[in-house]
Amino acid sequence: MRTRAAAMGWYGQLDATERRTFWACFAGFGLDSMDNSIYALVIPALIATLGLTRPEAGYLATAALVGAAAGGWGAGVAADRIGRIRVLQGTILWVALCTFGAAFATGFVPLALLRFGQGMGYGGEAAVGATLISEVVRPALRGRVASAVSSGYAVGYAGAVALFPIIASLFPQDLGWRVFFAIGLIPAAAVFLIRRFVPESGVYAESATAPRRAGGLDAVLRIFAPAYRRTTLVAATLSTGIFGGNYVMIIWLPTYLRTALGFTVATSAGYLAANIAGSLVGPLLYGQVADRVGRRPAFGAFLLLQALNVSLYVFAAPSLGPLIGLSFALGACQNALASGMTPTFAELFETSLRGNAQGFCLGGGRGFGSVMPTLVGLIAATAPLGTAMGVCALGAYAVAFVATLVLPETTGVELGSVVGRMGTRVSEPMDGDRGLDVRF
Repeated sequence: MRTRAAAMGWYGQLDATERRTFWACFAGFGLDSMDNSIYALVIPALIATLGLTRPEAGYLATAALVGAAAGGWGAGVAADRIGRIRVLQGTILWVALCTFGAAFATGFVPLALLRFGQGMGYGGEAAVGATLISEVVRPALRGRVASAVSSGYAVGYAGAVALFPIIASLFPQDLGWRVFFAIGLIPAAAVFLIRRFVPESGVYAESATAPRRAGGLDAVLRIFAPAYRRTTLVAATLSTGIFGGNYVMIIWLPTYLRTALGFTVATSAGYLAANIAGSLVGPLLYGQVADRVGRRPAFGAFLLLQALNVSLYVFAAPSLGPLIGLSFALGACQNALASGMTPTFAELFETSLRGNAQGFCLGGGRGFGSVMPTLVGLIAATAPLGTAMGVCALGAYAVAFVATLVLPETTGVELGSVVGRMGTRVSEPMDGDRGLDVRF
């Protein structure tokens, strides 16, 4: 038995509850990712059939990301009040319904409203799922397991890309994108899986029995109290830079391949497949690195690698062979960076406000980073699309790198602890845990 567990790596070390929670979060993340990826794939069809302009396509992407900011924070606050599992179920169902509704949209305004609603659900699911998996998994494995959940993004993206050419071959363009959106109802099935098999976080359950501080607005804004303010702002800035750069490439890459490089749907699918494969591998690699060398060094290294990938992809005009390798590396680094925020942000805050903080930092990053896809669309109206993508993505990753320089190092801490002002130790009797020594 021990040999078998060793052969399975970190997964073999998980107990039954950790495994069920991992697969529930993985499935929710993957199915929500499929719904989110559908939009990126149908942008050319929306432009052609609904008469959308490139700036309007960017606005639709931004609408979802602004929704994710609101939904992430709201869901995080709710998860601190009524539990992780209940909120996770609701957000997954909400994403599915909004994506299904987009199949019946008739123009820019209905699509924008539905994209905003979809973003609210997606941002909420990501924030609450990140909190849940981080609380359930033991510290020695947290970085690897919590990061691996983000590989579900690649599986969902792969599902969307695999379905895209099939739907394109079966339906005319003006109907195909509607069918594609209608398929988005599938994630609703994950709700039943979570309700039946996954228990509430033990860390949360213990915290919920302790006396609470004031509720209402004071509780929501507690992450901006002097003891947490700087940590909150640094984490949100890191998230803004990572998501801003990632969304530039995620939202515009299919269109770049089709319009700037002149690839067909089938050819584009091959390059997107390489990108997806990288997105699957990246979080697994990042988790191994971060658990061994620390969160901050891992962020710095992957940000530099991603900046190099983006520069070569959009400025160096590589031949088709190297472009496949760069597509893989691009996906690996972008999902590695996104996955690293899950355990890091969970380790920065105590249990009673962890969902709140995780929701704000992840959701705020999506919201503030959402200007980047729109900015690409505006710049691309007068400049090459590749240039617009490169400038916006590199600028965003530079912001993230600066935040990394002042990020606390929290690898291996027990959750329930409190991070106070960066670099200090603060005890928190409410959770019954020791204070956290934040190291640089």
